[in-house]
Amino acid sequence: MSSFAQAMDFRHACKKFDATRQIPDEQFNQILEFARLSPSSFGMEPWRFVVVQTPALREQLKACCWNQAQVTDSSHVVVLLAKTAAVKAGSDYVKAIFKRRNLPDDQYEAYLTRYGIHQATEVEPYMSLYAWSAKQCYIALANMMTGAASLGIDSCPMEGFVKLDVESLLNIDTTQYEVAVVVAFGYRAGEQPAHLRQPIEAMLEYR
Repeated sequence: MSSFAQAMDFRHACKKFDATRQIPDEQFNQILEFARLSPSSFGMEPWRFVVVQTPALREQLKACCWNQAQVTDSSHVVVLLAKTAAVKAGSDYVKAIFKRRNLPDDQYEAYLTRYGIHQATEVEPYMSLYAWSAKQCYIALANMMTGAASLGIDSCPMEGFVKLDVESLLNIDTTQYEVAVVVAFGYRAGEQPAHLRQPIEAMLEYR
């Protein structure tokens, strides 16, 4: 069995962490690197990662997250923020992201045009820029969790939080960022339950 398959089998949404165990800095930095290296639409990297370390702040964050014990019992908690205004077509950020490719001027302008058309026709008619960025944050989230599992580290993704309260607590500039998801990392306490999944036939079709 491949190491990836083993990591997928190991990974659970860990609900009970061993509060006495801490992830070594080297391994946690590797988890952050898995996030940094994640792909995103047009390479926009529409995210920011806030590691909440201060115990008192984590207690307050727990209250914003339905009082889930994972927030305080885990080794590390990361709040993933989705970029909003920065990824708007024509912004300085978008221009800088494309500029770093060192393309000839005509190709650079072509990319900016294509990006603007895509946003106008395939993004904005269906979702906000926050929603578009947030769903890309989940790519980084998945890579962090699977990467952590490959290191024998557990995780728990959380959508159970009051978004506005988390943003207020962390003093987030909501003209630039909005909370996408919260994830805890650490080591499980006790055995985890078996994965519950539908059979592949329930979710697969060939055409």
